[in-house]
Amino acid sequence: MQAPWSIDELQHIWKLVSKLHDGQKYGGQEEGEKVEYINHIGSVTFEILNAINVEPSLDAGLAIKCAMLHDSIEDTEHSYEKVLAEFGEEVAKGVSALTKNEALPKEERMMDSLQRIKQQSKAVWAVKMADRISNLYAPPFYWDNQKKTNYMAEARLILRELKEGSPYLASRLEKKINDYHKYMV
Repeated sequence: MQAPWSIDELQHIWKLVSKLHDGQKYGGQEEGEKVEYINHIGSVTFEILNAINVEPSLDAGLAIKCAMLHDSIEDTEHSYEKVLAEFGEEVAKGVSALTKNEALPKEERMMDSLQRIKQQSKAVWAVKMADRISNLYAPPFYWDNQKKTNYMAEARLILRELKEGSPYLASRLEKKINDYHKYMV
């Protein structure tokens, strides 16, 4: 059976996102710990790969490409136009929907993104849930309880809005939200 993606294209995307996110780091669980950002991209991609095994109806090619590229417009100099030229309209629209609109007030950005995600294939919905699942592992050491509480509330919003995109990932996200309380101090 042939995979619904080209391994050469995935290798190309991985090399691209590795370059785009080179030098980016995020705070780890321990004080002073810094984690390479490419680990987050890999984590989201791994969640999608696992979801594909459980839900074979998921558009695997689109989901994997969007998982690898999901932060490329938001967190790097890569543009929608570049994603469009390199990977086509469906991937570009998916990545764009996963990108928060920085022109909006901060409190409106997530709902705007979720509304745009809901206009895409369910594969894109799955990527957003996989993204939040990956972000609900141990929080950065410098987050206080209010930040953690706000992050859980936003995760519940994502779950409520996108759970129909992937029952498997919705279940994982719900479990991660429930387990996140252990990080409250």
